[in-house]
Amino acid sequence: MIRPGPPLWEQVAAGFILCMLTGALIGPVLAPDQGETPLLRLFWLPVYALVAGLTVLRFKTVIKAWPAILAWACIVGLAFASKYWSIDPSTTSRRVIAMVISGAFAMYLGSTFHGPHLPRLLARCALIMGVLSVFMVFAVPSIGVHHDINAGMWRGIWYEKNQMGIVMAAGGTAAAAWMASEDRLRPVPLLTILVCIGLVLATRSKTSLLCVMLGVGMVAALWTLKRGGPALAVAAVWMGVVGGAVGWWLWTYESAEILAALGKDPSLTGRTGIWDALFTKIAERPWTGYGYNAFWGKESEPALWVRYQTGWLVPSAHNGWIDLLVQLGWPGAVLVGTIMAASYLLTLLRLPTAGLREGFWGIAYLSVYILLTLSESVLVSAQNMPWTLCLAILARAVYPEPRTERATLAPSRRRAYQTGPRIASDCTDGRPLLYPRRR
Repeated sequence: MIRPGPPLWEQVAAGFILCMLTGALIGPVLAPDQGETPLLRLFWLPVYALVAGLTVLRFKTVIKAWPAILAWACIVGLAFASKYWSIDPSTTSRRVIAMVISGAFAMYLGSTFHGPHLPRLLARCALIMGVLSVFMVFAVPSIGVHHDINAGMWRGIWYEKNQMGIVMAAGGTAAAAWMASEDRLRPVPLLTILVCIGLVLATRSKTSLLCVMLGVGMVAALWTLKRGGPALAVAAVWMGVVGGAVGWWLWTYESAEILAALGKDPSLTGRTGIWDALFTKIAERPWTGYGYNAFWGKESEPALWVRYQTGWLVPSAHNGWIDLLVQLGWPGAVLVGTIMAASYLLTLLRLPTAGLREGFWGIAYLSVYILLTLSESVLVSAQNMPWTLCLAILARAVYPEPRTERATLAPSRRRAYQTGPRIASDCTDGRPLLYPRRR
C-alpha cells in the first residue's frame, strides 16, 4: 500500500527547489557567461530560507535518516577543511555553505518523499521544464538554441545542451519509475517520457541519450522480472552476464569503431586532452587537491595552465571523479566512492521489499548517475540536482521501513474460529473463508 505523500503546498515548494537546482532559466538570463553575480546570489536566498523551513518542519522525520546525515557530514567536513589549503579560500568557504544547504534538502527529500512520490515529483518538474524549453526554442531562440560551436542544438532554458540532457535523462527515468510503481497508471508519465526523450535527441548529447536509455530500460527490465517469476529472472541474469561480457570484449578491442558509430572521436571531443593535463596537476597535490570548488576559477593558475595546454577555455574536467581529485584529492575520491557504493548496495538490498513501490527508481537513477559521472562533473556539487538526488536516495536507503501492524481478529471472526466451521462474512478481500473448529 502506498503511503500518503506530503501535502500539495509542500510538493510545490520541493518541486520549485528542484527546478532551481537544475540551473533553469534564471542562470541563462542573469548570468549568460556562467559566472557568479551578486544578483544571481540574491535569487538563491529565498531558496535557502525555504530549504531551512522545510527541514525544520520535518526535523523528526529527517533525523531518522541519521546514517546518511553522518556520511554527508563527513564529505562536508572534508570540503570545509580544504579551505585551509585551498588556492581560493573565499570561494571554498562560500560554496561549502551552498553545499550544506543543498545536502540538507537532499536529506529532507529522501526521508519525506516515500514510495513513488519522489520520482513522481521529479517527473512532473521535468515535464514542466521540458514544455518551457520547447516554448523557449520557438519563442526566444536566442536563449533556447545554441548559436556558437554547437549551433542548431537545443538547450532550452539552460546554459547549454548537456544540462538539458542531464535533467531530461533524470526526468525520463523518474517517469518510467512512476509508471512501474504501485501508483495508478496515468497518461502523464508516458507523456513525460516522450517529452524527455525528444528533448534529449534535440540536444544531440550521446551521454544523455545513453543515460535515458539505461534508466528507462532498467526500470522496464526490473518491472518485467518482478512480474515474470523466478524462471524469467534466471534467464535475464544469464543474458545480462553474457551481454556484459560481450560488451566488455567489444569495448576492449573495437572502442574506436564504437565511438565512431556514436559520432565521437577517440579523444571524446577533446576530453582525453583535458584529463591528461589534469593528471599532471593532480600529481602535484594528490592528497589534498586544490580546495573545494577552487580549481576552475578565472584567476586560478592551475586552471590557466590546463587551458593553455588544451588550447580552449575549459570550464570543468568533464569527468566527476577527476574533478573530485583536483578539488579534494584521493581522500575525497575514496570517501565519495565508498558512500556511493554503500548507497547502491543498500538500494539493491531494498529491491525485494520496496522496489516495486517506488518503481525501482533508486537503483535505476544511481546507475544513470554513475554513468553520468564518467562524462560530466556532477560529483559533490554545491548546487546541482544530480548530486542532490543521489544523496536523497542514500537517505531513503537508510530510512527505517515502517513496521507492519499485526492484524487482530475481529470478534465475529474469533467466534467463528471457536464455535465451529462456518462462512466468515467479514473477510477483507471479499472471498469467504472457512474457519476450522478448535480441537
